[in-house]
Amino acid sequence: MRLKNRISLALVATLLIATGAAQALTMNGAGATFPYPIYSKWFYGYNQKTGIKINYQSIGSGGGIRQVMAGTVDFGGTDAVMSIEDMQKVEKPILHIPMVIGAVVVTYNLKGVKSGLKISPEVLASIFLGTITKWNDPAIAVLNPDATLPATNITVAHRSDGSGTTSIFVDYLSKVSTTWASQVGVGTAVKWPAGVGGKGNEGVAGLIKQIPGTIGYVELAYALKNGLSIARIRNRAGNYIEPSVESTTAAARGALKNMPPDFRVSITNASGEEAYPISGFTWLLVYGKYDKARGKALVDFLNWALTEGQKDAPALHYAPLPSSLVEKIKAKVATIQF
Repeated sequence: MRLKNRISLALVATLLIATGAAQALTMNGAGATFPYPIYSKWFYGYNQKTGIKINYQSIGSGGGIRQVMAGTVDFGGTDAVMSIEDMQKVEKPILHIPMVIGAVVVTYNLKGVKSGLKISPEVLASIFLGTITKWNDPAIAVLNPDATLPATNITVAHRSDGSGTTSIFVDYLSKVSTTWASQVGVGTAVKWPAGVGGKGNEGVAGLIKQIPGTIGYVELAYALKNGLSIARIRNRAGNYIEPSVESTTAAARGALKNMPPDFRVSITNASGEEAYPISGFTWLLVYGKYDKARGKALVDFLNWALTEGQKDAPALHYAPLPSSLVEKIKAKVATIQF
């Protein structure tokens, strides 16, 4: 065989081995259920594009943070920022990479009452504190004079697992209710004054769907997928706002002006006439350093998701990241070492 042909065959073999290695690479992540619908689409699409498989366990933000701290995953998903104390317990630097913006919606199962029930911050806090216990309570009735509210007991549904969706929801309640702030507080898991627990957004949506008279909170996509009634919440401007891609985007505008360099920010109870008040970023938690193959694959995926992937957000009821913010995030992604 001629030397030239041998060299060509060797190059082909090398390329085939390299391609096979790329296709064989599997990345593992775990965490938030809040962004699971869009992450599923992204991970599938990226696998079709590159051959790289990304496994993601939808176990809640608390679980994602724990696994990142333990080093058992390549990345975590969370809707609640990691504390500085937890970040300092990890040998590698931890980066918060915002991926999309979403709405945590208040949803209910109430016969004869469709979507659009008005709920004020004060009433919402009182319901979850267990001090408003009937659907025909005067505090609810005065906000909804055209609704026929039954004398049904209110059943509160909340998350039973460590949850970023919970973190966004109770962060909001702590901002609008001093009683909630002093008695319950903020966290991915809290001691609930009332109600029943479900695991994941799926579990809470299931409880609301199955139990008449139930009220709870889930990410917008889960409420729409399950055909649940959705409340309008009064914002800081005094307007009752329906959760949507547009009202979630409006909630993020104020935060963009004072975005911290590490992107660890809350946008609940945001100012703005059209801002939906229970909105939040969802982040991927990534390490600051990886081996070459995993680092390159993760950085390539992040850059793809922050650009091409954002086009998928509205159809799945998430707000895409503003282009001005994407450029700042990509600059942070570029600091990942491999």
